[in-house]
Amino acid sequence: MKKTFLSLCTLCLAFGIASAQTGQAPAGFDESNPAIAHGKLDTITYQSKTVGVKRRAVVYLPPNYSKLKKYPVLYLLHGIGGDEFEWLNQGHPERILDNLYAQKKVKEMIVVLPNGRAMADDRSSGNIMAPDKVAAFATFERDLLDDLIPYIEQKYPAKNTRENRAIAGLSMGGGQSLNFGLGNLDKFAWIGGFSSAPNTKMPDQLLPKPDTAKDKIKLLWISCGDEDGLLKISERTRDYMVENKVPHIFYKEPGKHDFKVWKNDLYQFSQLVFANK
Repeated sequence: MKKTFLSLCTLCLAFGIASAQTGQAPAGFDESNPAIAHGKLDTITYQSKTVGVKRRAVVYLPPNYSKLKKYPVLYLLHGIGGDEFEWLNQGHPERILDNLYAQKKVKEMIVVLPNGRAMADDRSSGNIMAPDKVAAFATFERDLLDDLIPYIEQKYPAKNTRENRAIAGLSMGGGQSLNFGLGNLDKFAWIGGFSSAPNTKMPDQLLPKPDTAKDKIKLLWISCGDEDGLLKISERTRDYMVENKVPHIFYKEPGKHDFKVWKNDLYQFSQLVFANK
């Protein structure tokens, strides 16, 4: 099953095919299994020069993590109503990844769950659509690049080349991932937008020079539920990539704008990221 899935996705990337039927995760993929090895969760605090305060993030370290090894890093972003704990509370990436490691279906990696609302009061309470809170999601680009990534690469044995950094996220975090990933291909080679929200830039702004960017992208994953009102945002990004022959995977899957979709996206995306670097 994995071999077929990876072969299909490799063909999609190689030939710029815009659609891949990647399927659904098997039953139990997101359930805790006491019989297997488990990763570790750290809650970290880093100094943000961008915001002027200390900020928090959660870090998932894989089973059998060792400071003597070097790891690629995935930055996994939340939605507009969430924070650094949203994925953990509703998506359980630690369970998904633990199970994949036990099945030897995923490369060893560090996963960082930041707070994408880069402001002094970064909680999701109150009016999450307030202009200053929405603007803080754009500000996070500088916080991520200038503050969080350097901290992670100092504190953990993280590989520090673009080929060893990935960014992905859901909804608002999906838009951030496309904006920041495609806008900083010197920093990221693996990019995933899950049900990306209206903060996603227009395609010609995301990738104004597609011909020069093609060879830099290891993976561009664009996915959305077929009943999601935001589907058109993903489709317009897909259409631009097709028109400009930018290799990518587009996955329109069964579902709405919720974690059932996003957990499946993470399950599929994580098996491709950092493969064949």
